[in-house]
Amino acid sequence: MEPGMDATSVREAADRLRQAYRGGTPIPPLIETYPDADVTDAYRIQQEQVRRWTADGDVVKGHKVGLASAAMQRQMGVDQPDYGHLLAGMFHLEHAPIPIGAFLQPRIEPEVAFVLGRRLSGPGVTVADAVRAVEFVLPALEIVDSRIRDWRISIVDTIADNASSGGVVLGSRPVPLGAVDLRLAGCTLHRGGELVATGAGGAVLGSPLNALVWLANTVGPLGIDLEPGHVVLPGSMTRAIPVRPGDTVVTAVAGLGSVTAVFDR
Repeated sequence: MEPGMDATSVREAADRLRQAYRGGTPIPPLIETYPDADVTDAYRIQQEQVRRWTADGDVVKGHKVGLASAAMQRQMGVDQPDYGHLLAGMFHLEHAPIPIGAFLQPRIEPEVAFVLGRRLSGPGVTVADAVRAVEFVLPALEIVDSRIRDWRISIVDTIADNASSGGVVLGSRPVPLGAVDLRLAGCTLHRGGELVATGAGGAVLGSPLNALVWLANTVGPLGIDLEPGHVVLPGSMTRAIPVRPGDTVVTAVAGLGSVTAVFDR
């Protein structure tokens, strides 16, 4: 038998992850249950979940890039980023209480969000194409979560688990891309009034724009275009910080302003 997963195993793995969402209990690493699974299989599991979510009425509103920093790639033993889908149900309003009980093991990351005004269809997308496609940028907080017990994830686990996506909070003040140098833009992350992390846009593949280009050229051959109105999260500028009931988290990005996430108790 060839290594990898058959269609039945892909559906079973997607079922396991969906049960973790519904039951509120993380599952053991998929790579332990399916030791022959590879990155290609992991994306098949992710796509199977997206297919089911959209069949249930949710809508794809963008994508996220994960493992975009050198430190995260070293930690995971990989040499490239990964991606996940952002569904409409993942977006939360700034300052409105976010139900923390909807997550299993939430952590939060500061990011720059690209909002597209033009379609990006890879392969062959350049930085110039990406710049022309971005309508505006916003400060953002991404809530990452894992359906895998104790965040004990391999690259296969995180990709299968929709790149450990959980939620998104967008700032409300759009800024033109040309008004800020994203490579040099510094950010601070406060939780409960305490400074817990600092970073800069250059931590994300040298520039968050490079992550947007990588994403368009990676998903294009799979028949996925980045559509006008889509939100793209290019990767965290700092390490991920755990969040707890009642936390208020604020990130400020130089040139972009701030965004606040409030979690209920």
